[in-house]
Amino acid sequence: MYKLSDNIVQNIIDLEYSRQQSELEMIASENYVSKDVMMAYSNVFTNKYSEGYPGKRYYGGQEYVDQLEVLTQKRALDMFGLSDDDWYVNVQPLSGAPANLAVFLGLLKPGDTILGMDLSAGGHLTHGHPLNSSGIYYNIVSYGVRKEDYLIDYDELLSKALDNQPKLIIGGFSAYPREIDWKKFSDIADQVEDKYGYRPILMADIAHVAGLIAGKVYNSPFPYFDVVTTTTHKTLRGPRGGLIYCKKQYQADINRGVFPGIQGGPHEHIIAAKAVAFGEVISGQFSDYAENVVKNAKALAEKLSEKGWHVITGGTDNHIVLLDVTSKNGSSTGIGGKIAEKTLETIGISLNKNMLPFDQRKPMDPSGLRIGTAAVTTRGFDENTIRYVAELIDQALMNYDDDSVLSELKSEIKNLCEKFPLQY
Repeated sequence: MYKLSDNIVQNIIDLEYSRQQSELEMIASENYVSKDVMMAYSNVFTNKYSEGYPGKRYYGGQEYVDQLEVLTQKRALDMFGLSDDDWYVNVQPLSGAPANLAVFLGLLKPGDTILGMDLSAGGHLTHGHPLNSSGIYYNIVSYGVRKEDYLIDYDELLSKALDNQPKLIIGGFSAYPREIDWKKFSDIADQVEDKYGYRPILMADIAHVAGLIAGKVYNSPFPYFDVVTTTTHKTLRGPRGGLIYCKKQYQADINRGVFPGIQGGPHEHIIAAKAVAFGEVISGQFSDYAENVVKNAKALAEKLSEKGWHVITGGTDNHIVLLDVTSKNGSSTGIGGKIAEKTLETIGISLNKNMLPFDQRKPMDPSGLRIGTAAVTTRGFDENTIRYVAELIDQALMNYDDDSVLSELKSEIKNLCEKFPLQY
């Protein structure tokens, strides 16, 4: 790989490269891009300022920028089998949070009511958290999950939709391990329309499962929703960025929400990398990857359950496993998510502490962990390998205060990584 003349920065990059080579990334929102995607980041489009949209820019010299963006839009639609007769996609959002904010800005007025999944139930900050702009500028009503099984409470969702008359309803999550019944959202919107004479806008945030939907191993919201947002750097294995899909009638408002609403010039060099990543998705081999991501997550959940850990909802339908680390086989472990995260980081597994539904602990030391299989699947892990990782996780958590055991486990992780090296 190219070496910088700035030795200080290059040294930090080298250290991070070594960390990634010798440790496992199991943060559900992370993945490894291909060498081609990484190379596409560094190109001459980084020199270009391109405010506006293809054919309507505020600067000159945009011929090839327009070609690039149109190509990226076409590939973005092709990933999900969408026709440009019905759907439009904006490829300029810098990430998922700006994409969601742009939708709100384009389609809503300050004070309008949004009905979204509560963060503590598995939602996202941009779905209405009071410290996020979504919660500051809009009237937020939240729905959650049922206590008996931690699955989305669609009855509560319907009740709150009928009682609060939301302008927009969000389906999607950052920490929910099961399928979403997208059609139920559409049915609920129909019932609001029957009662009040208007239909709420339906927005699906598929940031976590976009790659699984593209790979046809997770059901799709596109037949039922008006707007769909996603990041490009999770299960899609693309660069860090975002996308907004919308029905054609919302195109002008969405575009204004992105530019000039919240962004100036788009990052065209990142859009080039998006195009490469989307090309990989539609190449025909991506579905095998998506299928293996889910198989690995199921194997991980099953093995951890066998070890006596409480896996939230009893398993997973996607790449996410939510684990309660406060007890095992009904007995207290003496730890929470904070210690569990740090313990696993010590042996070379990166993941994140996470609030669980109805959690009685504090957000910075919650009861759970969120574990993802997208990145390790990219690395080549199969179900047997992921079961071995589950064994190591179990041993680490049960010996969190034993440095000698943790040192041995760190060596095991390093040896495992050497068998599945990154491809750059």
